[in-house]
Amino acid sequence: MTEVVETKQVENVISEQLLNTESVKVSNKRSRDDEEMKDSTEGGVKKTSFPQITVEDTEEEQIRKVTIPFNRIAPLKANWQQIYEPIVTHLKLQIRMNTKTRKVELKTSKSTKETSALQKAADFVHAFSLGFEVNDAVAILRLDDLYIDSFDVEDVKILKGDNLSRAIGRVAGKDGKTKFTIENVTKTRIVLADKRIHILGSYSNIRVAKDAICDLIIGSPPGKVYAKLRTVSSRIAERF
Repeated sequence: MTEVVETKQVENVISEQLLNTESVKVSNKRSRDDEEMKDSTEGGVKKTSFPQITVEDTEEEQIRKVTIPFNRIAPLKANWQQIYEPIVTHLKLQIRMNTKTRKVELKTSKSTKETSALQKAADFVHAFSLGFEVNDAVAILRLDDLYIDSFDVEDVKILKGDNLSRAIGRVAGKDGKTKFTIENVTKTRIVLADKRIHILGSYSNIRVAKDAICDLIIGSPPGKVYAKLRTVSSRIAERF
């Protein structure tokens, strides 16, 4: 019995020593962390700041190529002067049309200053290739918050044959009246390219126009869509 009691006492002493050593280690670690935090706060840690990137810093010339569909080659040739003038004079880029590959090639030059100039020019040419007028597509070069949203009629509702053509006709309206109304109310531009629909505008305006077009595709009457557009446009006008 005495031996068992002695062994238990020895085990208790060893466990207490282990606990003490662990507590000492934890306290030392905390003190070190506190000292490091004090040093960092006292010394005043400086946030890393990177200098603004300019085109001059990137020595390599950047190139973008935009494919032009067959049905837009003739309009591209007819409006070529209106397309290349803002790109060359304002964005200071180089542009050419490769007739063999049907691509408009854009390249930065030594006089290019804006880093986003190449992307803006590519979006501008791409908008024209989708079917937008030059005067509407130029807004991409002037404003920063313009986007293009594209979707198919069948993405909203699977339609075939005459039902598909009627849905496209409801979106366009008689003599394009419905399409013009949606454009004027939402301050967007819409292109109907067969089953494909392209919308140019700001994010919030594209959303309103897309909801109206989807309602027409599903089968809502134009009068109901007009009333919904009026209420939504009035709310947008009150916000801004």
